[in-house]
Amino acid sequence: MSADRVTGDLEAPNRATGAGCTAARGIPFVVAIDGLAGSGKSSVSREVATRLGFGVLDTGAVYRAFAWHASTAGVDFTDEHSVLHSFDRFDYRVNTDPAVSRVGVGERDVSHIIRTPEVTALVARIAPVASVRARLVQIFRDLIAREQRPGIVVEGRDITSVVAQDAPVRILLAASEPVRIARRTGEVVGTTAARSTVAAALRVRDEGDAQRFSLEQPADGIHLIDSTELDFEQTVTAVLGVIVAARESADPSAPHPTTALSNPEETP
Repeated sequence: MSADRVTGDLEAPNRATGAGCTAARGIPFVVAIDGLAGSGKSSVSREVATRLGFGVLDTGAVYRAFAWHASTAGVDFTDEHSVLHSFDRFDYRVNTDPAVSRVGVGERDVSHIIRTPEVTALVARIAPVASVRARLVQIFRDLIAREQRPGIVVEGRDITSVVAQDAPVRILLAASEPVRIARRTGEVVGTTAARSTVAAALRVRDEGDAQRFSLEQPADGIHLIDSTELDFEQTVTAVLGVIVAARESADPSAPHPTTALSNPEETP
């Protein structure tokens, strides 16, 4: 098995860096965020983590990094055994510092290349394979357990139902289709992404998401936040409110980020 690494600097392996790190902590406080494509999961998760002094894990980036790794290794994506075998050579580096969004494979920084439409298409081929998802789920859980900050915001597919189903905070983010299309248009690397193309892609994702969770009746313990009428700051505040309530419920004496809620401009 390859040496997997969590790092705040892709040239400095085998360590975690950033504000809030301590040498030896207990299990970090986990915030699990899933939701519809284009609902703002990544940007909201990163901002929430920044204000709380938590780490952040973009699980979708790990999916993408693995797909890129398997493709560049010449793996036959129709051969499940070959795809699984490529995990043995998957030398990945994931930065959980919310201030720096970087992912590495081997000695290469792949943070940008994994956002191309070509890699997106590769992810669509491996994501439905149960054995591949199981291996990636274990990677995610290992990364969560290894986080040295007091908590970690984990966002992506199946986070609230599979990866971190026991997290003290589980949130589904949603927004109307027109709002999500507007947010997604122009985000795809390497193309202007016509509105119709973005809309079609979102509808395909929505069909898959409908099999994973219900927005009408979220599972017990999951908080639904609809950001259709909310701007970015309001959405972040709503998420922080859920987290603060959960932390106070678990430990009424624990400090909570009241300044993060009332003075966002003063956050580091």
